[in-house]
Amino acid sequence: MASTGPPQSLKRSDTSLTRGDQLIITPLGAGNEVGRSCVYMSYKGKTILFDCGIHPAYSGMAALPYFDEIDPSTIDVLLVTHFHLDHAASLPYFLEKTTFKGPVFMTLATKAIYTLLLSDYVKVSKVSVEDMLYDEQDILRSMDKIETLEVNGIRFWCYTAGHVLGATMFMVDIAGVRVIYTGDYSREEDRHLRPAEIPQFSPDICIIESTYGVQLHQPRNMREKCFIDGVPNECMAVYQTYINTSALKCIENFNDVGPSVVMASPSGLQSGLSRQLFEICYSNECNTKIISPKNCQSVEMYFNSEKRLAEKTPEVGETVSGLLVKKTFTYQIMVPDDLHVFSQLSTENISQRITFAYTGAFGVLEHKLKQILESVESLPDEESEGPAFRVHERLTVKYESEKHISLHWRSDPISDMVSDSVVALVLNISCEIPKVFVESEEATKTEENSKKAEKVVHALLVSLLGDVKFGENGKLVISVDGNVGHLDKQSWNVESENEGLKERVRVAF
Repeated sequence: MASTGPPQSLKRSDTSLTRGDQLIITPLGAGNEVGRSCVYMSYKGKTILFDCGIHPAYSGMAALPYFDEIDPSTIDVLLVTHFHLDHAASLPYFLEKTTFKGPVFMTLATKAIYTLLLSDYVKVSKVSVEDMLYDEQDILRSMDKIETLEVNGIRFWCYTAGHVLGATMFMVDIAGVRVIYTGDYSREEDRHLRPAEIPQFSPDICIIESTYGVQLHQPRNMREKCFIDGVPNECMAVYQTYINTSALKCIENFNDVGPSVVMASPSGLQSGLSRQLFEICYSNECNTKIISPKNCQSVEMYFNSEKRLAEKTPEVGETVSGLLVKKTFTYQIMVPDDLHVFSQLSTENISQRITFAYTGAFGVLEHKLKQILESVESLPDEESEGPAFRVHERLTVKYESEKHISLHWRSDPISDMVSDSVVALVLNISCEIPKVFVESEEATKTEENSKKAEKVVHALLVSLLGDVKFGENGKLVISVDGNVGHLDKQSWNVESENEGLKERVRVAF
């Protein structure tokens, strides 16, 4: 899953070793704090920086994210969610006074308001010239470097985030692993903005703004009414919001009765009750893990993003087997086992059952099927809850009552064909009166068994292939779509000029 470790330098190493499928997320700002949002992410040799803000409580260099922990020249792309100072105000410094040379992306609305807001920020900043991070000329020069969407193998697209005009959420795709970075967002319908969009498919990782993560906002109409009516009504709404919450005094009082949410104060997982509760819940795979690292503390995750590739390029006219999956505007042929890994689809098994009349002895049925089919195995009563046998390890024949038997199998092309064969044989046997004779002479018994086997085989082939007749020299003549084949009843060899017919008869037999 995820793990956190001690602060470490994120500057790219010159060694040739790769980290495989390791994905690293490191907050350079806004880690366990509010302000200077800046998140560094690397995966498969690609690096992305989300947002580039300042801390409103500090000034000068102290307000910047921890840029000295990374090598800006190795950043492939920088994505800015919206124009607020805590998400975009250190962008001129990063573009003009570091070694970063990559592209910057933001929406048109964000770019238009960005230059106005930062110009005002420079004018009203009460710091000395020496402590100023940048001037208006730096802001103007940075505008030429902002682009308004695959970049060096990194695909990304935007979703409306609500919050303010131009605010966006970025969905990033690297080698099939999807990461969404929200920035500030709002799901509330407003009078001038649409609410944040919900992506049409789930990301693998969600890097989410959590400043108000434990607060329940009131509906817009209630907020407007409170604004008009004044503070008393607002205080009553807050009381009603939190009246049903309860404090957990000690871990012994915790009763896991089902889905619930635990709200812990900042840094509350360092020790104490919240930490004890976290250790209990973390081991359960049903629980969602939400990680809130400190600044410069990396979170490492591992993904198996390599698809199973074809062993060779298919030739023109060659048959290719697999599942054809359409995803947005692309088509892919996948191995069924990879379907749930690289898409939101999954495969299911269909279990089939047929019950039909059979008044003969169940042991006679098993005996005759053993004469025709290669693999017929009796099952113990404990496993099958009654007399039963398995055919070719695919189909189970069960004794239901004196007048009924049932067939059970998991549907696939081969199992379906085996079930058709068994049904044909059972129906043919049902036409005869099942009797067991004890012959004194072995030769007579062998001859009768051979004749019965011929009849059963003939009935089977008729049910599967249609036109089957007795020919000369002890052979069966099979005609399918104008193609003729000869089946030797002694050696069971198939002779035909059509290879497809030969294979079809072989499989059916």
